Amino acid sequence: MKRKLFCEISPFTYAISERKCIVLRALKNLKMRHSFAKTKSEEKLPVVIYKHNSLIRRKLGNVDMQLQENKAVNLSLAAPKIDGILIRPGETFSFWYLVGKLSKKRGYQEGLTIVSDRPSSGTGGGMCQMTNLIHWMILHSDMEITEHHHHERIDLFPDYKRTIPFGTGTSILYNYLDYRFKNTTDLTYQLIVYTTDEYLCGELRADRRQLFKYHIEAENVFFSREDGVIYRNGDVYRTKIDCVTGNHIEKKLIRRNHARVCYDTSGIEIRESAPDA
Repeated sequence: MKRKLFCEISPFTYAISERKCIVLRALKNLKMRHSFAKTKSEEKLPVVIYKHNSLIRRKLGNVDMQLQENKAVNLSLAAPKIDGILIRPGETFSFWYLVGKLSKKRGYQEGLTIVSDRPSSGTGGGMCQMTNLIHWMILHSDMEITEHHHHERIDLFPDYKRTIPFGTGTSILYNYLDYRFKNTTDLTYQLIVYTTDEYLCGELRADRRQLFKYHIEAENVFFSREDGVIYRNGDVYRTKIDCVTGNHIEKKLIRRNHARVCYDTSGIEIRESAPDA
């Protein structure tokens, strides 16, 4: 039998391990606090790099829709913490540095979370949708993603009004699983994030136009049955395009999916075995 990690022994040992991770990350943040993006501007920068809207209330298997309603509240509280933030040359965007701890005292409610590869609930749940939105926009920029965690190995919910490729999501956990990117360009960027009754809305803006634009798409998408288990497979590519000539400069594989499917696959075409890599 595989020996349990200290954090897996009991809820108490998990809490100790979590607290240790939080303290260690806080100490690291102190050392680099001067490099974090922290300045906001109510005036929008002139150039729109990319825009995207994300449906807040989605049908996710058998998940209680009340968690979706609570998520809408949580997103509306977090969005103003990010809205208008400027990311100047050399600065790093940190989601948790700006949003802070999610607590009931601050108005956050029980929302959907993912714990041990399963749907669960927790205070402030639903923040992954915020970082998903930001990540998708940053993929269309020249900036460098420096910290990005996935919900590894699992496909929890069937597609419902999906508009971006599977595998381009994020996983975050205060404060030691963060979403971060660094502005390694000479442009100043700005994130605009807000909610409506239906959507989480985002814009990535800049003070000047980029030299390149980007296209992200999934290829070779299929479902396979391996030793009786269904997996979702596919490759996600990012193509870099010269804005002046339209020439394709680079096509890069950014994600290879092989995720265990956790929902009913009736009606989905399934290959009986994955092809050789």
